[in-house]
Amino acid sequence: MSPKFKRFLKSRLSRESALGLHFTVGVILLTLATYVFDYLARNIVGEQPLTITDVRFSNWLHSHATPWLTKLMLVITNLHSTLGITILTIPIAVYMWRARFRRRLIGLLVMIYGGMLLNVWLKAVFQRARPHFDDPLLVIDSYSFPSGHTMAATVFYGALAAIIFTRVTDWRWRCVIIFGATFMIALVGFTRIYLGVHYLSDVAAAMIEGAAWLTISLTAFQTVRRRSRLKQNE
Repeated sequence: MSPKFKRFLKSRLSRESALGLHFTVGVILLTLATYVFDYLARNIVGEQPLTITDVRFSNWLHSHATPWLTKLMLVITNLHSTLGITILTIPIAVYMWRARFRRRLIGLLVMIYGGMLLNVWLKAVFQRARPHFDDPLLVIDSYSFPSGHTMAATVFYGALAAIIFTRVTDWRWRCVIIFGATFMIALVGFTRIYLGVHYLSDVAAAMIEGAAWLTISLTAFQTVRRRSRLKQNE
């Protein structure tokens, strides 16, 4: 192994370098997310066996729908629409502004609304039709892949968890944060399949898409912050 490569490797694994360990992990996670999303997208476009699983699972959920559960699913799903996410974001934004966490606030807003815009673009690219039922629980005319509500929940809870994670040192609380965010994202995704407006692959792709967007955003913000800190110390 050449000295030049050793220096490069050491820099990529450094916790202090501007393009250190956080950047390396970000690239790895983004690569994995891109691969999984590409796999799902190719299956959807090519109408591979995965689409059969989609239809079967959606039909099974629809046949087991109950009035009380439908009402609950509608409440949860509406809370995570674009309007719902905005309402949830406002008090958090006000708190962060008053607490002078303004850079973090900007990052939060970029991650949430940038992710939503990305999802709108991807829907237009793939133009997948939504599930169809003779007695639908909910009717929506827009495209299906990837799920917008699931993407919004992924970037909202993911970004919020990432910000809180840096403020908490107790590993038990960190586990609670990760579990809570994961549970809410999965719950929102489930509501979309249950209500018959998305397939399982739509929801899975939205989670992957959201994770990729969060990875890009967090890695970029962290890199800029580290570069700024290193320049100040020069």
